[in-house]
Amino acid sequence: MAVAVDTDFLIVGAGIAGLRAAIELAESGRVLVLTKEALGESNTSYAQGGIAVALGGEEDIALHLEDTIAAGDGLVDRAAAEVLVSEGPLRVEELLAWGTGFDRENGQLMLTREAAHSRNRILHANGDATGAEIGRSLLAHAKSHPQIALVEWATTVDLIASNGEVTGATYLDREGTLHAVNARATLLTSGGAGQVYSDTTNPAVATGDGIAMAWRAGAVIADMEFYQFHPTALSLPGVPRFLLSEALRGEGAYLRNSEGERFMERYHPLLELAPRDVVARAITREGFGPDNTSLPVYLDMRHVTGLDFTKRFPGISRFLAQHGLSLATDMIPIRPAAHYLMGGVRTNLNGETNLKRLYAAGEAACTGVHGANRLASNSLLEGLVFGARAAKAMRNAAPPAPQAASAPVLFTPFVMDEAEALRELRQKMWQDAGLLRDAEGLNAMRTLLDQVAMQAVKTPTRELVEFANIYTVASLIVLAAQARLESRGAHYRNDFPERNDQQYGQQHSLIEGSEVSFGPIV
Repeated sequence: MAVAVDTDFLIVGAGIAGLRAAIELAESGRVLVLTKEALGESNTSYAQGGIAVALGGEEDIALHLEDTIAAGDGLVDRAAAEVLVSEGPLRVEELLAWGTGFDRENGQLMLTREAAHSRNRILHANGDATGAEIGRSLLAHAKSHPQIALVEWATTVDLIASNGEVTGATYLDREGTLHAVNARATLLTSGGAGQVYSDTTNPAVATGDGIAMAWRAGAVIADMEFYQFHPTALSLPGVPRFLLSEALRGEGAYLRNSEGERFMERYHPLLELAPRDVVARAITREGFGPDNTSLPVYLDMRHVTGLDFTKRFPGISRFLAQHGLSLATDMIPIRPAAHYLMGGVRTNLNGETNLKRLYAAGEAACTGVHGANRLASNSLLEGLVFGARAAKAMRNAAPPAPQAASAPVLFTPFVMDEAEALRELRQKMWQDAGLLRDAEGLNAMRTLLDQVAMQAVKTPTRELVEFANIYTVASLIVLAAQARLESRGAHYRNDFPERNDQQYGQQHSLIEGSEVSFGPIV
């Protein structure tokens, strides 16, 4: 029997979107925020480069909008992008008022540029620790509200839903006790799903929990084929795929192949500052040798002068130094890694899903704001803007009618060795549903997923919950990637290498149950 908990508002996830929403909701009722590990451990805290925001007035906002739309490769929902860029400055001004320490020079905010931006508009903090600083200031502000309860080491198991309405969720505490939370409204801000892939910049907590739970409850899931692979993650044997921020290229870094040649001129006129999907595929292709042998690709800053690397990129410099490397003197071996999911739970501009009382924001949600390819550093801004918007909509939710709600039963793949099965799944996803796809690989991946029998788990553990969620998200990615017979943004198919606007222009993939359709995001 689950322990019953009552609150007004339930938030699953304590990254930038969840904390901003909690602050907004605190004046309207009790807020319970669940986070799977310690506070501060989220994709937000790993965001290095910065937050994109147009602080230069209407012209800057208009340019930010056009940059966002251009990067999204014909699939950005313009209304969502307009909300992002126009409300972004206000949200960032709030961060400044709440004590967020963005980097300054002579008292002025420092602005840098990243790929596909037409001007410098990226704010950063502590050089390359922007997400951690924003998370710190939001968390401090949230802790000052007596109406906000923050629960660490809480693994959300499933939503409590019936008849198209969500009335809360169940979660496991650190001791394994199951709790059932009843709430007026529930917000999913649980982040991304990088752990679906063997190579990822995401932390271990990024297992797609919110998306999987929402799908099991009957929510529509959108654009799952669009997984952004960051072009430059450190590539050393036995070392995690540590993110090497796009800001390095913004400061002048070159990309070189195994022959020491710069190669981006063969792929895009913006060279190293081309959109991420273009750069990632270029690096992948340059890394293929004869008979598909692996060749090294490098990031090179040895030519950059007048920049104190240890001051501008302190975290990156420290990590590289631990492995005997320096930005100033070495070419740094790199390869792409799974980084950001453009898809997620389909919502409107107020975070509302197709299920009553269920909302989503941040990387777990899909408003269409990123289209097929997220513009660099728009992710933190998305969390701020749409976290606040979802919370404002949630304030109007009336208490649900009393009903007997039993905790849902979790179904997870039945295997003899979960760790080995997960390792194989993640490796196969990288190979067959990663940067370069085709029907043969996707069909093989689909067969592998379909061969696994499911079992009901009455006493879930965190490990089983995460395994079930990774399996679910992998299935959704493959399903959407099989259905989109074109190449667009982060979704590239070798067997359909061209963009097909006649069939797919402004058409988002929508998964409801096991069926995929194409249509507008809202």
